[in-house]
Order: sequence, then structure tokens, then C-alpha cells
Amino acid sequence: MPQIIPIKDLKDTAAVSDLCHRVDEPVFITKNGYGDMVLMSIEFFEATQRKWELYNDIEISEAQIESGKTKEAKKALKSVRDKYGLT
Repeated sequence: MPQIIPIKDLKDTAAVSDLCHRVDEPVFITKNGYGDMVLMSIEFFEATQRKWELYNDIEISEAQIESGKTKEAKKALKSVRDKYGLT
């Protein structure tokens, strides 16, 4: 369940920090009853960023497949072996 706190609660920075580290999700901050900001621990942010990068790589790969920019596995491995002198 999402954690939602009012902006006035940011005055207690230690408690907000503890909350961000205790929950494994973003903490939503409201201002005058409306969404205003999102806070999260650096660990959660870095994990989320890695997922975004992976999703981006998958999206690029899918676009390459759709446009026909692929090689057969045996031909690709042969070209790598030839390029680097591997047997």
C-alpha cells in the first residue's frame, strides 16, 4: 500500500528518512491535499534506475528485431571469433 504523507511531516527529517528506508517503495508527499513530490531511499532509487535501463535495453532490442537488424547466432559467433582471433 502506498505511503502518503503531508508536506508538513517533512519537518521531522529523521522520521521521513526512516520511513523511506523501511518501506520498499516511494513515499508520496502531498501539498494542500494534492500530490506534490515523491521521496525514496537511494537504494530503492538505484534499483529502480537499473530496471529502467534494462527496460530501455529491451525496448531497443525489440525495435531492432522488428526492423530486421538481427543475425543468426552461428554467424554472429563466427564474426566475433574471427574479429578477436578465437578458436
